[in-house]
Amino acid sequence: MPALNRERSATGSDAARQHLALTLLAVGGEDREAFRELYRLTNAKLFGICRRICGDTGNAEDVLHEVYLLIWRRAGAWQPGQASPITWLCVITRNRCIDWCRAQAILPAASSEPLPDLFDERPNPEAALLAKDENIHLMRCMKELEVRRRDAISKAFFDGFTYTQVGAQAGVPVGTVKSWIRRGLRQLHSCLGCSEFSD
Repeated sequence: MPALNRERSATGSDAARQHLALTLLAVGGEDREAFRELYRLTNAKLFGICRRICGDTGNAEDVLHEVYLLIWRRAGAWQPGQASPITWLCVITRNRCIDWCRAQAILPAASSEPLPDLFDERPNPEAALLAKDENIHLMRCMKELEVRRRDAISKAFFDGFTYTQVGAQAGVPVGTVKSWIRRGLRQLHSCLGCSEFSD
């Protein structure tokens, strides 16, 4: 592959990874549009994991539904700089599939196969460098946000505050907090070169 094509491919991959990260952050803030976008971006991959482990299309579809309910409830726990978003999502999917198999008293269909490196939470040197670069870029973009938006996003996504708690500290209604966060996330998308969420 020519060097220019390789560079374009890497740039596209970085943008896709940043888009997924911001989408997952928004899901953690209970953004339903972001949840739909997350499903669009990841359902084929996560269904493939369910199908491989559960061994049946119907069962895989049922488990995938449970997986997305878990993701909706747990998305606020994911933080940039830890596991990549897709690794985090795949680990949740794999664990839910294995729990389902245990509950059915059956052996996971993929139990005899080695799991891909995707599920190894220990970052390799290249992944660690990429995560560091992405984090630096994200922090630069955060600094460009209006103070109220930056503080709201920081408290909601990095400090684990609920929207109600953020609103109480700022002395504003929850709806105002949601508006600050939604607009701040749009600005972050623009800064990082990702497409915006639709209204």
